[in-house]
Amino acid sequence: MARWSSPKDPALEAALRRNRRWIVNNQIKRLLLRFPSRTAPVRLLQSRFKTLDLLGRAANWLRKYPSCFDLFHGGAGGDGDGGEEACFGFTKRMAALVDAEEAAVAASEPAMADRLARVLMLARGRRLQVSKLAALRGPLGLPDDYLLRLLPARTDLFRLANPYPHRRNAAELELLRWVPSLAVSSVEAAAASAADSSAPRFTCSLPPSWAKSHAKMEEFNSTPYISPYSERWAAIGTDADAEKRAVAVVHELLSLTLWKKMSVLKLEHFRREFGLPEDTARMLHRHPCLFYVSNRYKIHTVVLREGYEGSELREKDPVVAAKDRLGELMQEGLHEYNQRRRSDNLEKKRRRGEIEIKEEEEEDDEEAARLDSAEKREERRKFYKVLFNDDNR
Repeated sequence: MARWSSPKDPALEAALRRNRRWIVNNQIKRLLLRFPSRTAPVRLLQSRFKTLDLLGRAANWLRKYPSCFDLFHGGAGGDGDGGEEACFGFTKRMAALVDAEEAAVAASEPAMADRLARVLMLARGRRLQVSKLAALRGPLGLPDDYLLRLLPARTDLFRLANPYPHRRNAAELELLRWVPSLAVSSVEAAAASAADSSAPRFTCSLPPSWAKSHAKMEEFNSTPYISPYSERWAAIGTDADAEKRAVAVVHELLSLTLWKKMSVLKLEHFRREFGLPEDTARMLHRHPCLFYVSNRYKIHTVVLREGYEGSELREKDPVVAAKDRLGELMQEGLHEYNQRRRSDNLEKKRRRGEIEIKEEEEEDDEEAARLDSAEKREERRKFYKVLFNDDNR
């Protein structure tokens, strides 16, 4: 079914802007972490280049990020280069940031368990297929081995079961007990912390100039808020109540994600489990005060408006902050590579005689530097003072 996007919001579009290079490098990082030594043969990365949707030589890609990856020769390879195989690993700076990210993930394990429990409390029967949960692993900030990390120490809360042993990928994660302290949505928590202790209601995050949207939100809020954790959701009779709860579920699910956003396709993948309408995308468009739908990179993504201040997250999880630092290092390495390549190209052109270094140009550079000196600035100040003097008007 054809879909459409919300009217463009430059700030949220900037928040969604991502560089595919960082995604590839993150996958390379995860590949290296599978090895105890954090090093791997370049040929292994080359064999997986097509799955990363990349062309060319893997070694050339790694050289573009000198601040992130080291290339070296070691081991008994047999690639014709002195009997040693080309390998790669993290630089010291990259290794330090990877360790910092791992530490942030380890420190946030209690918060991860709470998020996972809340998601199961939102689902029908308090259970979800593990294969389906994989789609939520990234948005919820769960590591690849989250089951091994979280379940052994919380056997009183989670249980891994397979009700259909004859089926593949039928294992389910079940919540064993209801946790009342977690069954409080972000909307209810905001209402409880308000000075006037008002009833829970959705907040419109659009500018006041969107008068019609504000009016529709007021009308939507005129009926009582239905908690997404309410266990009477299956018995809701009217379409209006069903949509009220569905909106609350999507709002709460997005609130639980680290980046306050999710692919609409992933969201629709859980229609049955979360009791969402058949055309979830259409429902999202009916509530622009709460949700922003973008088609950037030809992927429909829904963003929780109130989760952002301009293009920045209002609250940044420590894991998000650690990943941002990794992205900054990647950007720095790419900039360093581009600058070095540009210098090398200029040097080649000079050697071929395509570019001549003239003394006049050097003198011009010195003159330009002199113009920015303190003396010249003082001279300009005097000139403008005379120009705008009352006697000269």
